[in-house]
Amino acid sequence: MDMKWVILLLFVINYPYLHLAVETDYAFAKLSTTWINNDFIARGRTNFADGSIIRPVLLNNSNPSNFPAIGCGFYGNRTTDSFFFVVFAVQAISDSTFVTTVLPQVLWTANRANPVKENATLQFTKEGDLVLTDANDTWLPGQILQSGLHKLTSSISISNLAPGSFFLSIEKDNLYAFIDSNPPQMYHQIFQQGSETKQFKTGSLKILTSVDEISINFESDTEDFQYLRLDPDGHLRVYQWIQGSVSIVDDILTDNLGNCSYPTVCGNYGICSNGGSCSCPVGKDGDNRYFTKLNSSLGCMEADQLSCRSSHLHSLIELDEVSYFSFIPALSSTDIESCKRACLKNCSCKAALFRYHFSNSSGNCSLPSQIFSLMGTPQGLFSYNSTAFIKVQRSLVAQRPPSSAPSPPFIAPSPNDSMPEPPRKKSRIIMIILISVLVSTTMAVFLIRLCIRYIKQSSTEERSENNVDRDWENSLLQVTNLPKRFTYQDLKSATENFNKKLGGGGFGSVFEGSLSDGTKVAVKRLDRFGQGRKEFLAEVKTIGSIHHVNLVRLVGFCAENSHKLLVYEHMSNGSLDKWIFNRNPENTLEWKIRKNIILNIAKGLSYLHEECKMRIAHLDIKPQNILLDDKFDAKLSDFGLARLIDRNQSHVITQMRGTRGYMAPEWLSRKITEKVDVYSFGVVILEIICGRKNLDLTQPEEDDYLLLPIVKQKAEQNQLIDLVDKCTNMQQCIEEAVEMIRIAIWCLHNDPTKRPSMSIVVKVLEGVKTMEPVSDYGFLTSTVVEAPAEVVVIHSEPQSASILSGPR
Repeated sequence: MDMKWVILLLFVINYPYLHLAVETDYAFAKLSTTWINNDFIARGRTNFADGSIIRPVLLNNSNPSNFPAIGCGFYGNRTTDSFFFVVFAVQAISDSTFVTTVLPQVLWTANRANPVKENATLQFTKEGDLVLTDANDTWLPGQILQSGLHKLTSSISISNLAPGSFFLSIEKDNLYAFIDSNPPQMYHQIFQQGSETKQFKTGSLKILTSVDEISINFESDTEDFQYLRLDPDGHLRVYQWIQGSVSIVDDILTDNLGNCSYPTVCGNYGICSNGGSCSCPVGKDGDNRYFTKLNSSLGCMEADQLSCRSSHLHSLIELDEVSYFSFIPALSSTDIESCKRACLKNCSCKAALFRYHFSNSSGNCSLPSQIFSLMGTPQGLFSYNSTAFIKVQRSLVAQRPPSSAPSPPFIAPSPNDSMPEPPRKKSRIIMIILISVLVSTTMAVFLIRLCIRYIKQSSTEERSENNVDRDWENSLLQVTNLPKRFTYQDLKSATENFNKKLGGGGFGSVFEGSLSDGTKVAVKRLDRFGQGRKEFLAEVKTIGSIHHVNLVRLVGFCAENSHKLLVYEHMSNGSLDKWIFNRNPENTLEWKIRKNIILNIAKGLSYLHEECKMRIAHLDIKPQNILLDDKFDAKLSDFGLARLIDRNQSHVITQMRGTRGYMAPEWLSRKITEKVDVYSFGVVILEIICGRKNLDLTQPEEDDYLLLPIVKQKAEQNQLIDLVDKCTNMQQCIEEAVEMIRIAIWCLHNDPTKRPSMSIVVKVLEGVKTMEPVSDYGFLTSTVVEAPAEVVVIHSEPQSASILSGPR
């Protein structure tokens, strides 16, 4: 028997009367084995009120009246253009017409960690076996969870089916709820000690035991369609479908603590109390300087991040009658002072949680390494009293140097105190006069010789300068399509004698100006005695002959005698660095703008690398060289270090150039390609999203003065969400921000051949392509040029297909 029929039988046995959603006149012998995710799969796309899309492959619309239509197919959203292969419940009028005001309910997801895009293909292979993965978030009546085989995992959100932070797992003889951290932290257990059944409204969970395994069975006591779902907030809710209306029947995990017992209700370090109100930790003395409240979902931000290298500045603030959802004793039958000392000695400890025994002299101590939401525990709520001590970082206080002892007061002698002049004093005066004359003569001779040398050198420099000017003119004559050439007087007048300075460039100063036609410009003036002649010519040759919406336009230049100036279009919002490294919440960029800036940079680099006659490597991509116009669209600037690369060249050998912290590892060999820009682009993405510099020497002298090692650690701990800039309201776009960090990691591979091209990056950012998810970060290495730090790296092999069928 052809194995493709096994797939059909699996659905037909569980859900009789399944229909093909796309064919009306068909025979089973002609059943297709391939479905393409596009509008034609179900007579055009079916859009629901929340923006979700269902494209069914198989559909059962012959259920009893109190049951929805059950089917499988592609589920997506109009805004994200990401699709998942799911089993779903939907209110259907016919095989191809749905009630779009009743939202579909996803019951099972196959490829939640690897969403697909438009025109993805679903195919039955010759083997034809179906593999049900662990990443499902819904529990159907009669479905059994087995110990060691299955776990129930939440989604990131109702619309994003990627794996979320919560999961249920059978451990020993109970079903536990965890939040995913390192290690996972348990926040609820389902069954009470000694019980085998958990009753709830219209249903129950039962423990099934056998010789070699334990499993949990979900049973419903109603004829209506029910399902149990672990939701993105960690709640395990029972849902019921009645005549197209979905309602919550029960919330199984919620106890007398209400929402306060859930790990993310108030965000990291937030304290939940009074039925759900959130606050930040405050010391018993009212000291509230250590945390800043963001909002209930993001929690509280540390004023100073904990630093292992500055552990002598660690201290604990006491929070009385505050507890934590997870309590794993690290010390038993100990006293509270020993608990506090143990936390201060352990750098990974973030809090000392102490629960008293029957007396106030001893108790148990827990030392968690990650803090989610805390909960207030007023007396009488629990059988124990608890105190939490949160570790904080005290700010460095500058020590004033000891002041020197004051000089004794000077007291002028009175005439009566005069003494006869000693005989030797006259000879001393004569000696001092002779020495003074000798020193003065020597200084005069030295100054005369110095003036003669300066006159000769000035004459030589003038001749050299004239030769250089002739060389410049010859170089400029070889450049085709030169931009407009200004006189020095033109630009002096335009800038009002260089009155308003905007900043300093790589080899000169930049001034604001206005041309005779009213066009605002930025004029970069090359310092006469500074470096930059080669950079000036490189910029005129490079940017003067190309045009792109994401490159700063070179309006013109001036090369008149010793005056060398470049004239650019004016960018009213200045450089990117002053926006992303600014800690003033009023001036931070919202996520939509940051996302657009990243796309603008990628498009500009893609043009330089792939659309010009010769490949152009910028070689100095950093926030200071990314300028923003009045709409906050980003443009690349400062092409002084740019290098042209023939398309038939595999690489070029050049002198090391660039900015520390943005330079790719291959600079050490001096063999580079345009992929060095891809690496720098990855660093810039991280800085935009994290709101801090990769190389920040203002940080304490410890590992976290570099951003990349922190990214490596968070990637391995699956905690990239911690890196997102907390000074911006990002809770609505946190998933996109984390995905953007993964794109940055992709660009930071230490092997340039495994970094994506910028055109591929643009397609990924625009949602046309999908990058392969990363699950193993063991290959990350430490190679940062000129810096004692690590480079976060990631494989960029072609995306593999999601295997939905195979041996089980």
